Amino acid sequence: MLAPRYWGAHLLALVLVATAIGLGYWQLTAWQAHRDAKAADLTHATPMPLDDVIGPDDPFPGNRVGQPVTVSGTWVPDGTVYVSGREHEGRQGYWVVTPLAVGSPDGAAIPIVRGWVADPDTAPEPPSGEAEVTAWLQPPEGTGETDTDPTDDVLPQLRIADIIQHVDQDLYGAYGVSEQPEQGLAAASLSQLPDVGAFTGVRNLLYAIEWWFFGAFAVFIWWRWVTDTTAREREDEESDTLSEATP
Repeated sequence: MLAPRYWGAHLLALVLVATAIGLGYWQLTAWQAHRDAKAADLTHATPMPLDDVIGPDDPFPGNRVGQPVTVSGTWVPDGTVYVSGREHEGRQGYWVVTPLAVGSPDGAAIPIVRGWVADPDTAPEPPSGEAEVTAWLQPPEGTGETDTDPTDDVLPQLRIADIIQHVDQDLYGAYGVSEQPEQGLAAASLSQLPDVGAFTGVRNLLYAIEWWFFGAFAVFIWWRWVTDTTAREREDEESDTLSEATP
């Protein structure tokens, strides 16, 4: 057993290890909290005015996927497009999308998914005039799929760069999925909800691992020091005993 004069070293090692463990746990908690925040489902949140969430020239706010927004404006019926490859109750069909010019008819527009239809030919006529819509906000799609016929009104994905070719207005960097489908259309399901990527908050996780590594290193140093000190004291004791035994 080490002499009391070494107790200070033991206490220092204990403090360092406890600190490393505590800081590692704190970083782990921050990592989990970051992921939970990213995964927050906003679809049942209170609707917010569109311009309180995103402006006409703003990039999509990544923490607002699925946020309900209220949009007031004027329909742009000539900009109606149909997005293929959309499933509803096991059936393949199309999203019916019409831009809504926010504020004035000449204002920037946001594409609104009015609903789902099995065949564009059976879709109701595009709406016109003023409207107020509550919709779930979604980021633009970008699967990289090529539009084989840019001249028609059928799109393979809901990409702002494709829709803008069908309207004269500027477009928001987002689209909305109407909470209430139009008569004659089925409800469209959300294509995107908050995604917790593999690297979400990874820095906090790495910091946690780093602190625990420091703690393990402190334990190793302490163990080596105790082992070496104990061995050295034992050798000194044996040497003193041998010296006393030698005439």
